[in-house]
Amino acid sequence: DLTTGIGPFTAGGYYSTSPVAITRSLVIIGGHVTDNESTNEPSGVIRAYDVHDGRLVWNWDSNNPDDTKPLAPGKMYSRNSANMWSLASVDEDLGMVYLPLGNQTPDQWGADRTPGAEKYSAGVVALDLATGKARWNYQFTHHDLWDMDVGSQPTLVHLKTKDEIKPAIIVPTKQGSLYVLDRRDGTPIVPIREIPVPQGAVKGDHTAPTQARSDLNLLGPELTEQAMWGATPFDQMLCRIQFRELRYEGQYTPPSEQGSLVYPGNVGVFNWGSVSVDPVRQLLFTSPNYMAFVSKMVPREQVAAGSKRESETSGVQPNTGAPYAVTMHPFMSPIGIPCQAPAWGYVAAIDLFTNKVVWKRKNGTTRDSTPVPIGMPVGVPSMGGSIVTAGGVGFLSGTLDQYLRAYDVNNGKELWKARLPAGGQATPMTYTGKNGKQYVLIVAGGHGSLGTKMGDYIIAYKLAD
Repeated sequence: DLTTGIGPFTAGGYYSTSPVAITRSLVIIGGHVTDNESTNEPSGVIRAYDVHDGRLVWNWDSNNPDDTKPLAPGKMYSRNSANMWSLASVDEDLGMVYLPLGNQTPDQWGADRTPGAEKYSAGVVALDLATGKARWNYQFTHHDLWDMDVGSQPTLVHLKTKDEIKPAIIVPTKQGSLYVLDRRDGTPIVPIREIPVPQGAVKGDHTAPTQARSDLNLLGPELTEQAMWGATPFDQMLCRIQFRELRYEGQYTPPSEQGSLVYPGNVGVFNWGSVSVDPVRQLLFTSPNYMAFVSKMVPREQVAAGSKRESETSGVQPNTGAPYAVTMHPFMSPIGIPCQAPAWGYVAAIDLFTNKVVWKRKNGTTRDSTPVPIGMPVGVPSMGGSIVTAGGVGFLSGTLDQYLRAYDVNNGKELWKARLPAGGQATPMTYTGKNGKQYVLIVAGGHGSLGTKMGDYIIAYKLAD
């Protein structure tokens, strides 16, 4: 019973959004905690159960990180600790599980965060499989005020460097950095630099003076008024007016009562789908997004009566218990088109030996995003992961248009695509059938936040001989 020791929560406020991590003897599971509802939410505790009898072996709570022995009957985990809603990765040889952590809610107000949250949230934590105790951690966003929780599953790979082959962990993040660490001890393999960032949080809060940026990143250029775009000149003018009215000083512009432009936005450059790696070619295959968001802090006394949240990324987020509510939405024109110029989504490959982008192509069309189904190849946002076959073919399907696509990972050429009956916001899988043939399979279920067509389809395709 995953509600044991969690305490009270509103319906839907705690549940599991991701598969468990399974080792030889443990089932390890985190949980989703609703963002921006209040300062008194369920614990983000990560728990490990014995695969044979289901008993709780250890629990790791970022607000009480040193006490990992199973919670005593009648006791409760700490409230509102950083959670893991994404997928963990396991290295059984090293005896560690790697946790991509979210934030202590609310996202845009951090004045009341605990020492555990300030140390562990918005980063990766390596726990000892036997005891659940932290072996090392690396925080990617300090005092996160932008919802930069780590949504991607860490990728484990043996990485060829100039001197040796190292056991590496690659952690893609919403802020566009791909953090490459030695998974034995968390030491950076690719340099990570602490860069100065804009200052000036809302009254009562503070900002970190620097943020960690990896030398391996897919950050786009900073936004400018001249780069604002529209379907018509009128549309473009209104986007430029919006841009001038918002606070924007580059990445990590703090949330404000004026309204701040967050770029990369809440969906991130990399999110739930993570990346895939061809270990032979030492190529990383991925589909980065580039969508700006707007966040505006609303003093508690100014929250209009009857205000409500529409989802975790739209409407008024109540932040009950904090002095500010917050409104968030994508940076869109009045007719619902992104204000920033396309492309908004790409597919790309990175050489992990040189850490250079080998190629980058626009990914996806407007076919399913406009009233007239015209597939303009502008490059659209996606929400879904990729896979790479030994033959050097990368498959992905998370774009706003309903296609499963295959790319040559060596040069980015689109080799094949198939029309799906619903949004393919998922990661494909590949397997060998009883006939010895290779198949690729996709679940086409749609995605509520992206607004793609909902469905309930599982479709498999046979790869050509």
